[in-house]
Formats: sequence, structure tokens, C-alpha cells
Amino acid sequence: MGQTTSTPGGSTLLHNSIPTLHQHSSKNNTNPNLPEDNFVNQQYDYTSEIPDECLALIFQTLSSGDRKRCSLVCLRWLAVEGLSRHRLALNASTEIAAHIPAIFTRFDSVTKLSLRCDRKSVSINDDALTLISQRCLDLTRLKLRGCREISDVGMLILAQNCKSLRKFSCGSCMFGAKGMNALLNNCSSLEELSVKRLRGINDGSAVEPIGPGIAGGSLKSITLKELYNGQCFGPLIIGSKNLRSLKILRCLGDWDRLLEMITGRNSCLTEIHLERLQVSDLGLMAVSKCPDLEIVHLVKAPDCSNDGISAIAENCKLLRKLHIDGWRTNRIGDEGLIAIAKNSVNLVELVLIGVNPSSVSLMAMAVNCQKLERLALCGSETIGDPEISCVAAKCKALKKLCIKSCRVTDSGIEAFALGCPNLVKIKVKKCRGVTSEVADWLRARRISLAVNLDADEIEPEAIDTSTSDGGAHEEGVEFPPVVGNGGDVSLANVDAPSTSNGGRSLNKLRFSFLTGRTLVACAFRRLSNGNGSSND
Repeated sequence: MGQTTSTPGGSTLLHNSIPTLHQHSSKNNTNPNLPEDNFVNQQYDYTSEIPDECLALIFQTLSSGDRKRCSLVCLRWLAVEGLSRHRLALNASTEIAAHIPAIFTRFDSVTKLSLRCDRKSVSINDDALTLISQRCLDLTRLKLRGCREISDVGMLILAQNCKSLRKFSCGSCMFGAKGMNALLNNCSSLEELSVKRLRGINDGSAVEPIGPGIAGGSLKSITLKELYNGQCFGPLIIGSKNLRSLKILRCLGDWDRLLEMITGRNSCLTEIHLERLQVSDLGLMAVSKCPDLEIVHLVKAPDCSNDGISAIAENCKLLRKLHIDGWRTNRIGDEGLIAIAKNSVNLVELVLIGVNPSSVSLMAMAVNCQKLERLALCGSETIGDPEISCVAAKCKALKKLCIKSCRVTDSGIEAFALGCPNLVKIKVKKCRGVTSEVADWLRARRISLAVNLDADEIEPEAIDTSTSDGGAHEEGVEFPPVVGNGGDVSLANVDAPSTSNGGRSLNKLRFSFLTGRTLVACAFRRLSNGNGSSND
């Protein structure tokens, strides 16, 4: 279920102050066949006949707020609601440490836990983490954010107590390689590992190698983000024999050699994300040795060119999703895209940002990629009405289209009145030549087509498609949030999506100059809730 707010010591207060239905049983019960405890003011409590298991299932269908209100009805409902919560998110500031026993006495079935502390607060320490790990022996998912007081010692005790962990994520923490190795050496069921801004491994060459440990046989997904010395995870990546997904985002160092070593020993990868890395065509050629690769995201890697993209296209025949942010370097163009068109017949999603394809490559893509359903063309100087008309005429399977910051006019958009018969939504942003009139005209011609036009925005100077801190946006594509089953308890809101802004107007340029940053983003928003995600 959704997350709710947890107040330290709240469960103790509830136990002491909430009257139960049994406490209000009528003393004037005249029916000897019914137990006295089932009467409240001479009214029978029919909920007493509902088994606890059924009551828990009912609670799981309620919203977070309704679950909280139900827990205030009586002590039985309070207990059942607590026992039926498997997800818990807590503000991990040091003030909560004294209330950990009370919290986990009420919520003693937690298997998925999130501990988050903001920058202005002091986080829980090793002692608090130890107490939590002793209360949550069946923990399968753990997320640590901003827990700067947790050290290698705390991680060791956590790993020893919670050996059933399957997913672990940490960000802005201070423990180092020893703590990470402790986790990998004790959690044999670990399948997903995400590490972001781990401060304890910033000691350069002094950092000990990480992994693989006994988790090397079970790990399927590894995400490394904003690490100063991320290459110390090399042994872990190489030793993870069943690794399927690898995401390396904004990590320093030369990654070509490591990618060669990774793919030389592990060819089972199906998904790879490379964002703002020092990687060249040598790294992409190493990646192309993974024949099962289905998803490739290449974002702002200026040393990569058509040669690397062609190698992936020629060797990865199962490619389904391709996201390229060329950063307007013009090193990836028609040659690479034509290679994709010739070899990737299973392609269903293509996102091109800062890439300048011509009608030739777009025609090849439209003709050969007959399964293409989702297409985004953003920040291109060569995409105009002829190119868009080509897409409308040839992409018969296309369902969702995003055009942003391209030289398209009303004439190009009019082609979709008859083109792309399966199109369900078209989104046009920051295209100066497209007016609201053509959007209204297109809506009238195709009633079932959702037309989203942002005609008031001006083409930006730059397009930034870096993955947001929340992880929801990747290379210009925004996917809907996944709402899990079971209740959550939290003091903090989940990460909000990034905003879109920027432009060439004088006022916006002045604003950018004064603030010292350019607020830009390229948003290709997923146009339906339930048509897959980036982890497909």
C-alpha cells in the first residue's frame, strides 16, 4: 500500500489510549447465546467474526490514510494492521533510535525497509542499525539514504543478521569497501545492488577491491551512480555470472578496459546503461559481445561514434530498446542509425536526443523496423516536415511519438491525420512552427488520438537528459511510478520528478546567468500507465 507517516512512539500511545470494542461491551446483554464481548452499546460487533487474515486482506485494499484511520478503531484492528504491513519507510534521524523497539514491535512483519535521513539531520548509527537488523531477520529489501553515521561495523552486523536480503540500495552513505564486502560475503540471495555516492570509497588507490563474494552467483542487477572510485566494483561485476542488467552513471575513470574485462567473462547481459562516462567505441565494441543484449542506453558519451553503434547493431540482434543522447557532437548519425535499421528488426522503442538523422536513415528505420511502437526525436537540427512525414507514412506500428525542439511545422503534424494508423498519442514540445490550431484540427480528424502540444515554450539552448536522483527519468523518457502492494510508513515523500525549463528568450537567458545554471530537460513522457518501464 502507499506510504504513511510514522511518529516515533506512536504505537505506544495508541496502545495506551485507544479503547477496544471489548472494553465497551454492554453489561445489559440479554442474549445468552452471544458472547458479551461482541456487544458495543447493545449492538453486536459483526467484525469480530472476520478472521484476522481476511481483515488484513481488506486493509491491503485501502489507501494509506484509510489504513491509519482503521488502526485507531480498536486494539485488534491496530494489531492486525501492523502485522499486515510488509513495507516500512522511516525518517532515519537519530531521534528515532529510542523508538525502534516500539515501532518494530507493532510492525513485526516488515520485509521491505527504507531508512532515509536528510542532510541537515544526524542519522542513526551502528547501534540503531544493529537493533533494526535484530528485529527484521526476514528483511528482503533495504534502502539506505543519507545514513552517514553507519560504518563498516554496522554493515557487517546487518549482513550477518539479514542474510535473506535480495535487494540493497544505498546513497550518500559513509561506509566503505569493507562494509560492502561484508554484505556480499553474507547475503547469498542478493539479486539487485544499487550504490550511489558512497563516500567511503573515495580514497583512490587505497580502496580494496569489492566483491564478488557469495552474492556473485545470485546478482542479476548492478547500478553504480556518481562514484569517485567506482572501478573498485570491477571484481564484483566480472564475478557476477548471472548479471543481466548493468547501469553505470556519472562515474569517474576510464571504463573501456573494464568493459572489455566484463564482457569477456560475462556475456549474459540483457540491459546496459552508460551515462556521462569516459567510454569510447572500444567500450561499445566490448558491449557488442553480449548477444542477448536487448536494452541499450548511451547518454552523453562524446567519444562514442557510429563505429560503436554499428558494432552493437551487427552483433546484438535481439535489441528492443535503444536510447541515444549524442550531446550534439555529430559523431553518431546516419551510418550508425542505418546499421541499427538493417539489423534490429525487433526494435520497439527508439529515443534519439541531440542526434541529427536525415531522411535516408529515418526511411531505413521506418521500412526495416516494422515493430517500432515508441519513437522520440528531440533536439535535432535536421528533423523537419519531410522527415516527420516519412515517419507518418512508413511507421505503421507506431503507437507513441514525441517530437521536441525540432524544426517541424504544422505541415508535418498534418501528416498524422492519415498516417500511423495505430498511433494513440503524439506529444509536441518546443517546436516553434507548430501551432495550437493544427493540434485542434488533428484532434477533430482523429478523435481517439491524444494530442499533447506545448506551443508556448521556446526551443531550449541545450537538452539535458541525465537520469534524475529519483531514478524515474532516464535519457529523456519518463516512466510512470510503480505502486507496490502492501502498506508503507514514511516520514518523507518519494523523490519528485525533475522539472522542465529553459529557452532562448532574453528573460530566460538572464535568469540562467543569474542562477548559474541552465534549467533544461528533455522529457519524453511515457504516454500510458501500464505499457512497460525501463526495466522491461
